[in-house]
Amino acid sequence: MGSATAWWLARRGRSVVLVDQFGAGHVRGGSHGSSRIFRLAYPEPDYVRLAQAALPLWRELEDDAAVELLTTTGGVDHGHEASVRAIASALEVSGVKAELGPADEGARRWPGMRLDGVFLHQPDAGRIHADRTLAALHTRAAHHGAQLRLDEGRAAVVPRSDEGVTVTTRLRQYRSRLAVLACGPWTPQTLRAATPSGAASLPPITVTREQVFHFPRRPGDATDWPSFIHHREPFVYGLEAPGEGVKVAEHHTGPVLADADGRSFELDPEGQVRVEAYVEAWLPGLEPAAASGTTCLYDTTPTEDFVIDCRDPVVVATGFSGHGFKFTPVVGRLLAELAEAALDARPPDWGDGGRWRARFALPA
Repeated sequence: MGSATAWWLARRGRSVVLVDQFGAGHVRGGSHGSSRIFRLAYPEPDYVRLAQAALPLWRELEDDAAVELLTTTGGVDHGHEASVRAIASALEVSGVKAELGPADEGARRWPGMRLDGVFLHQPDAGRIHADRTLAALHTRAAHHGAQLRLDEGRAAVVPRSDEGVTVTTRLRQYRSRLAVLACGPWTPQTLRAATPSGAASLPPITVTREQVFHFPRRPGDATDWPSFIHHREPFVYGLEAPGEGVKVAEHHTGPVLADADGRSFELDPEGQVRVEAYVEAWLPGLEPAAASGTTCLYDTTPTEDFVIDCRDPVVVATGFSGHGFKFTPVVGRLLAELAEAALDARPPDWGDGGRWRARFALPA
C-alpha cells in the first residue's frame, strides 16, 4: 500500500521518499509471493464497489509499467448457501454480473474441483502477480521521481514542533511535512510515537502467521483453474500460481503473534495435514501432497475492515486483514488523496460522498 501511494504521489509531482525497514520483495510481511486473488465477490456492497474501482486502476498500473499484473480467470464461490447468496445479492445491488448454479453443474465445468452446495461464478475475478506488482510499483514510482530507501531498519516517526514529522531510521533522518504509515503489523507501535491520539483510536490489530501450500496438477488434469473460495469452517481458498502449482490455504487459522519481529517461518504440520486432506477430498485435479509451502502475516481488525485515515501530520493504512492486496492501486490512490488534502488543508476529493472515509476512518 505504501508503494502504491508513492506511485500515485510521484506521478502527481509530489516530492516522495519511500522508506522500508526491509529490502525489496522481502518475505517478512504479507505482500510477497507469486499470486493473490482478485475478486469482486463480497457480501458487502462497499467492498464490491471498492473492487470495481480497483479494477481499472490495475490496468492503469499495467499500462504504466508495460507488464501484465492481473490475469482474468473468473472466480468461483461455493459452499454454505446463505453465505454464497449474500455475495450474489451484493453483486446484484452493485450491478455486477454473476451466475448462480448447483454444485453438480459447477463440477462438470471445472472437473478438477468438487463443489459444495451452490456456486457463484463471477467472470471478472482472477489472479494478481504479487511480486511482479511490487517490482512494478517500485520501478514506476522511481521513474516518476520518488526516492526509494529500502532496507533501512525500523523507522521512528515523530511530529516536529514547527510542522510536519521527522523520520529516523538506522541509516539516516528525513524531515517531511507529512508521513504515510503503511507498515502492516508494525503500525500500532509506529503510530503510537507519531500521533498518540491516532494510536489511541486505532482498533485492536491482531497479528497472525498464516500459511499457504502449492499443489501440482495430476497427470491429465485440464481444468482451466479459476480462483475459488469454499464457504465452510474454516474458509478455504485457492488459485493457480504459475510455476508453483495451485495455491490452496485456510483463511485465518494461524497462531496469534505477540511480536511481528519474533515470528518464525516454520510451517505448522497439523495445518498442512488439514489442507492436504482438503485437497484430497475436494480437488481431484491436484496431487494431494503439497510440493511447497510458505508463511505470511495478517494484520486484522475486529471487523476485518481496513483502517485508512489521517491524523495530521500522519496518514495511516493498516488492518488489511488478509484480503487487501486486490485493492492495492485504489488504496494507494485514497492514501495519496488523503495526504494531498492534509498538505493543502482541504477535504479529500474521494469522489464518492465520503463513503470510504466513513467506513475506514479511525473512531473520533
